[in-house]
Amino acid sequence: MKAARLVVLTIALAAGGVAAMLAGRSEKPRQTAVAPPPQVATVDVLVAKNNIDIGHKLTPGDVTWQPWPANANTGNFIRRQDHPRAIEGLLGALARSPFVAGEPIRNAKLVLAKGSGYLAAILPAGMRPVSISITPDSAASGFILPNDRVDVILTKRDRQAEKQTGTEVHISETILNDVRVLAIGQDVQEKDNQKVAPGKTATLELTPSQAETIELARQTGTLALSLRSLADVGKGGQRTNDDNDRGNAVNMVRFGVNTVITPR
Repeated sequence: MKAARLVVLTIALAAGGVAAMLAGRSEKPRQTAVAPPPQVATVDVLVAKNNIDIGHKLTPGDVTWQPWPANANTGNFIRRQDHPRAIEGLLGALARSPFVAGEPIRNAKLVLAKGSGYLAAILPAGMRPVSISITPDSAASGFILPNDRVDVILTKRDRQAEKQTGTEVHISETILNDVRVLAIGQDVQEKDNQKVAPGKTATLELTPSQAETIELARQTGTLALSLRSLADVGKGGQRTNDDNDRGNAVNMVRFGVNTVITPR
């Protein structure tokens, strides 16, 4: 009987060990709780939506708002919470330096339409801005606007003809054809529905040689602007027969009476 009891006890202990082993294997390992990543505070910053080249005029499609880490934000960035209408305010501004896509927009790299440096930024390479005095009579009654094309007319006294005729003689001639108006007064932009641009000066876009012509003409007579039709843009070197006739017109003044003579 003792041997039988020992066998039964041994079997029972073996069965218990196997059961304990199986129970241990079936238990799932405990998972260690992982702390969530810390939340990064962000602000909306105005960035370039596409690559922007030097001299490019900004449009609404060139910039967009993008979340930016608040601790990486500098005072040079344009934040939405500070300037909610920044996109509208920068329309028409020119890039003084290039931007790459995703780069924050900074005022230091832009030339605003009303800011200093704008005129230099919109000038094509090799061109010069030259201002002349104008009046409503000499500038188409104020209907000449920025970006219009004009001819420049010089009116002066013909001293040689006066010696021969003994009367006061004035001649008018077109000295420059098809030049661009950069500004009227301080206005350098076209305005919607603007019909008249009053101003005391007109700034023209000229080559260096044209600028010298204007400076010389300023000393010899009075200058006036003749507005060109949009259909004439790009035809600055072409003059009609009517242009040629008017360029040779002579205004003779005898006893206070003006007489215009056109040589044939």
